Formats: sequence, C-alpha cells, structure tokens
Amino acid sequence: MNVYQDNFSHRGFLPIQDPLTQFDPNSKLSILDNIGHDLPSRLLEEDFRHYAQSLSIPTWNIEHPSIEHLPELRLYFVRLSFLASAYINQVGYPRISNLPENIAIPLTHAASLLSVPPILNYAGYALYNWKRFDKSQGIVLGNIDTIQNFVHLYDEHWFILVHIEIEAQAAGILKAIEEFHLHLQRHDTLTVDLVNTHLRIIATCLAQQLQALKRIPERMSPDLYFKTFRPYIRFFENVKYQGVKGKTIQYRGETGAQSSIMPTLVPLLKIEHKQSILVDHLRDIRQYMPPSHRQFIEHTARLPDLKPLADPTLFDRVLELVAQFREVHFEWAMEYINKHVDDPRGTGGTPYMQWLKQMIDETRERKNSSDSN
Repeated sequence: MNVYQDNFSHRGFLPIQDPLTQFDPNSKLSILDNIGHDLPSRLLEEDFRHYAQSLSIPTWNIEHPSIEHLPELRLYFVRLSFLASAYINQVGYPRISNLPENIAIPLTHAASLLSVPPILNYAGYALYNWKRFDKSQGIVLGNIDTIQNFVHLYDEHWFILVHIEIEAQAAGILKAIEEFHLHLQRHDTLTVDLVNTHLRIIATCLAQQLQALKRIPERMSPDLYFKTFRPYIRFFENVKYQGVKGKTIQYRGETGAQSSIMPTLVPLLKIEHKQSILVDHLRDIRQYMPPSHRQFIEHTARLPDLKPLADPTLFDRVLELVAQFREVHFEWAMEYINKHVDDPRGTGGTPYMQWLKQMIDETRERKNSSDSN
C-alpha cells in the first residue's frame, strides 16, 4: 500500500486529520479499544502473556485499503504494535523470543499495508497516537493527550506529547521546503530573497522546537522513564514471529531518531556526516518511517545548496539551532539513559552516545564562521 501525503505544510509529518481515537463500537475491531485501554493494568499481572495468547484478534480484511481507510488502519497498527512490544518486553519478567501467532500474523499484515516493519515504531508511538481536547485549538501541550500507553503514569504521556508538539512545529519548515520546490518548478534557480525569507521561517520553527524539547524534565522523571516504560519500546532481538515465515529476526525499537524532521534538515542544509555506525543506523531506520516521509526526505535532497544564496549569519543561525537541538537531545540521553545503564545501546539497538557529539560538531563545521552561535 503506497499512501502518500501530498501536503506537509499544515501539520508537518503528523496526519492531515487528527488520528482516530477509537473504532466504531459496532465494528468487530472495537475489541482492540478494550484491549488497548486495559493494557497498562494487564501488564501489572503475572498472567499477562497467557491472557495475550488467548486473545482473538480481529483480522484486517480490506486487502487494498484506500486513503479513507488509513485512520482505521493506523489505529489498528497502534493497538497491535503496542500489544506486541508489551508481550515481548513485559517489565518485571524476562524478555521472551516468541511472538504468538494471534498477534504476529495480524500485526505483520497491517505493517505490510503501511510499508513498515511489524514492530512499534515512532509513527505508532507518537505520530498516530494523540488527540486534542479542544479541536478548535492547536496541537500544543496542554491541549493534547495520548490514545494508547504502556503504563499508568503521566510521565509516559508527557514523553510522547512533547514529541507531538515538536512535530506540529515542523510544519513551517516543511512548508518552506515546499516553497523552494514550487519556485524551482517555475524558474531555473532560487533567489536570494526567497532563500533568506524561508530560512528565517525555518529558524523560528527550530527555536520553538528547541524550547519544546527543553520541557521534557517538567513532567518526566528519569527514574520512572528508565524503569517503567522505556523497556517497552526496546528493539526486538532474535524474536520469532509465530505463524509468519522466516527465521528469528531483529527489529529496531521505537526511537525519536525515526522522526523525519532532522533527516529532512540534514540534506536541506547539506550537512556532511562522516561514515559511522550511527550514520548507517540512521539510514537503516528510514524503513521504519511512513513511505511518504521517506519520499519527502529524498525530494528535499534534490534541492540545490542554499548556502551560496543565504545570508551567512542567518544560515549559521539555522545550523546553530540544529546543533543546539542535538545538544539538548544528548543531554537528555545522558540524564535519562546513560546514568542508569551499562548497556550503551538505545531503544533502536545502536550504541549512539559516542557518535552524537560527532554529529553536533559536524553540524557546526558546515557554518560560514566557526565563531557563529
């Protein structure tokens, strides 16, 4: 199923319409809402896996879904991918390496229709997992909440919701990129005024995103994050999907690195990153992004270099904001993960810390002046 979103300028990489929060009560799929609602409580019980194996999961029976079916399909994927990660990674119990076929088969089918691997990804954990209290107001903290969670703690809600606000703030960045493409469709080259006008918009959006990211500690405890819900978004290592052809498999876990914002800004600004395991990882995790996001990143990479046309101070300001965003990410990784664990791998399965600083430095190396900040 190739579902492409034609316009990212309104919501960024968030769905054009608010995600579906529940299935039609008369639909056979509505049982998944009950399963999802009960999941945080069920996970506190030692018989959770026995309960999960006994579930009769309704199948998704639309073989060629259209864009009108997409909200339902996304919710179906959210419910099942949460259930799968809960089953494999139940906190307080040893991880197991077999996903029962009543979960594995329908999850694999839904994931194939969305063109992503059959594991909870950033789209399922964040992009499709929010609602607004007041639909006349914006997608901002205070007016949004999650649809599905692993635990009965607002800390997990907050972790997801900060990412949702950041994604919404990216709309201005993606609109600016679309304006570059539209201009090139009508003319041979970009103009100085056009580039500087839209770089100012991008800088404003990045400053907003930076402030949102800094809010993580307001309502998220490092201890609770590490012990209670981070284990659920961990990668799958040598897991057998029962009833699905193939040997045991490895899948990347949910990670903010699966967001398409930074992967779009890197080719836009022509930031060069030296080859490393992290760079390979970031390239690999694109397969976990929705197809339309991958397409937009590739589309952006075809734009000409903005640096020769840009005001040097403005271009450096944009790069500095990208670097600062990554520095705050590095700080939270230290505070929320590295202080608590000997295993250097993140939820995506990669020992990321040693390369994050390199990526920050390489972002600043792209500046006109090393003194710019």
